[in-house]
Amino acid sequence: MPESKFKREKLFYSIKEVAEMFDVKPSLLRYWEKEFPSIHPPTTVGKTRQYRKEDIEEIRRIYHLVKEQGVTLSGAKQKLKNNRPHVDVSSEVVERLTFIREELMKLKVEFDELDQAYEEAVNP
Repeated sequence: MPESKFKREKLFYSIKEVAEMFDVKPSLLRYWEKEFPSIHPPTTVGKTRQYRKEDIEEIRRIYHLVKEQGVTLSGAKQKLKNNRPHVDVSSEVVERLTFIREELMKLKVEFDELDQAYEEAVNP
């Protein structure tokens, strides 16, 4: 989940918002909560989860390992336990590159539109 998905800064996010950030189902987040004790969002009296930035960062690490690198859950647990700094750097690099790619794609669309407008102006 690229930086662009964290555009709005809030203290707490609902499970639906976090699921949308990572394009996963809320049930997957609930499952990961059971598998990774490091994800522990506080809940309201009505049992509504309130994900904090720390929870989202941990989900980002897990998402990177499991969904982007194809690591098993047990492998992800091991990597987070033994080499967390490397996981942080790796997932951050992927996140930044994804953001850069999105920005470049927007620029390409704009340049294509300018090119088309120029061609229409030059060759009526």
